[in-house]
Amino acid sequence: MKKPGILLGALVGGLITLPLLAVLYVGQMIAGFPFVPFNLFNNVRDYAPGSTIPRTIQIMVSVITTLNLGRVDTTGKLIEQILGISLVVVIGIIAGAVYFYIMRRQEHRQEWLPGVILGLIVGVPLTVLSLVGNQILNADTTTSAVWLVGVFLIWGYSIHWVYNRLTYAMAERYIKETPEQHAEAQKIDRRQFLIKLGGATAVLTVAGAWVGSISRGDGGTQTVSLGNTQPEATADPNLPNANASVEPAPGTRPELTAVEDHYRIDIALTPPEIDLATWTLPFVVAAGDGSNTLLKEFTMDEIRANFTPIEQYITQGCISNNIAGTLISTVRWTGARLQDILAEVDLPDDATHLRITSADGFDETVALDLINSDPTIVLAYDWDGAPLPTRNGFPIRIHIPDRYGMKQPKWITQIEVINHDEDGYWVRRGWDKDAFVMATSVIDTVATENVYTEGDQQFVPIGGIAWAGARGISKVEISIDNGEWVEAQLREPLSDKTWVIWRYDWAFTEGMHQFAVHCYDGNGDMQVTQSAGTFPSGATGTHRVQAQVEAESA
Repeated sequence: MKKPGILLGALVGGLITLPLLAVLYVGQMIAGFPFVPFNLFNNVRDYAPGSTIPRTIQIMVSVITTLNLGRVDTTGKLIEQILGISLVVVIGIIAGAVYFYIMRRQEHRQEWLPGVILGLIVGVPLTVLSLVGNQILNADTTTSAVWLVGVFLIWGYSIHWVYNRLTYAMAERYIKETPEQHAEAQKIDRRQFLIKLGGATAVLTVAGAWVGSISRGDGGTQTVSLGNTQPEATADPNLPNANASVEPAPGTRPELTAVEDHYRIDIALTPPEIDLATWTLPFVVAAGDGSNTLLKEFTMDEIRANFTPIEQYITQGCISNNIAGTLISTVRWTGARLQDILAEVDLPDDATHLRITSADGFDETVALDLINSDPTIVLAYDWDGAPLPTRNGFPIRIHIPDRYGMKQPKWITQIEVINHDEDGYWVRRGWDKDAFVMATSVIDTVATENVYTEGDQQFVPIGGIAWAGARGISKVEISIDNGEWVEAQLREPLSDKTWVIWRYDWAFTEGMHQFAVHCYDGNGDMQVTQSAGTFPSGATGTHRVQAQVEAESA
């Protein structure tokens, strides 16, 4: 009798793990149980040493951009999810290989106990790692633990059953054959069985994914915009700058980003879904015994009704955004001034900072001095007149002008009043403590298909955006073929907190040309033109593009 070896065990472990993932997915979609691959990935990411994760993010963004794999935010999140799933599959492969190695050394047939032990050895640690740390838990912890351990027990027993099927059942079937006949028959039977096993696991995996998708209520479909192209800007008579004299060059991105197109970068592999009926915003202070003392608590109805809303057009960018990247968007924010809300909270005399915590485990600290000096810091609850989308921070998020998004928690669940400063989630991982927005300018378009003639001269419109946070933009200059820098026209922005659209109409000569752009912020300071990556303070450098420009045919 030839017992199956390590390689066969690895194959079986991988095959049995695929329907396991489907079952876990169904459990998450139907009952809110943790999805082990994502929760495991969260802990691997959170406890990775030093700047491992920031460096990984840089590499991932560069790969997505270089290979044009799609939007950085959606593709990056998909890659993270694939990594989480792959991690569990690898664990299953290793477990299967080790299990077959151990079992083939046993002289006698074992019925069920080894499979149960395997399920416990693998399942209990993965269950613990799925429930601790910065996790989004939508079901009772005890019930979730029972569910996960139970699923892994079935998984372990399934691997054990397959081992017995490959070893003893086949041996018993051919016991009367000669050794040579038996070996050949067993080889053929194993191959046929593995084909059937592969087909069965594929069916179970697809069926589980389908059931999970149906339970989402949206058929599991998502609309994803691919590529780095932007919709062309169009005039909107409802915008505050509708009568601006400078028109965007054809091909320039819209001044106002559609809410569904707003970028999303966060530490949650799936966005937290918060029930507004039970959600409150508590302000607490830590007690000496480790518990929290409640200072004040607000419902969303109270925040909306009791505080004068402030509405602002705001451009928000991610510190991981490369020069000319897609991790930047502009929408209309509505919320309550944090100053007004804090006026209703009896703050301790020694309070100096607020520690803001999100449903996904993210946290950041904001100084009270900063809040008291800036009435435009808001707790926002609406985008473009509608509640925040789940994917972008529902029910409430903070906006702090002139800072990258890494300083601005979403899905806020608690605000703790403290008497000292603390490093936030990304600062603890090596990113810039202040995360001030770096001035940047981008060429969106060299409108070679929109060449026009005035008099005896033909012109090609060139355009893009410039952004320097709340500092604004005072000037944009463009250089062609490394020539002198000439000033572009600036379109009146939506507000002093949004990007500025610029335009330059060039009296061109035919041929291939190189275009470069730089800007000056509202203080008159020129953007940093020395090239630097996103880590740790945000990307800097001059954006350059090439384009073939030809004369308009007569």
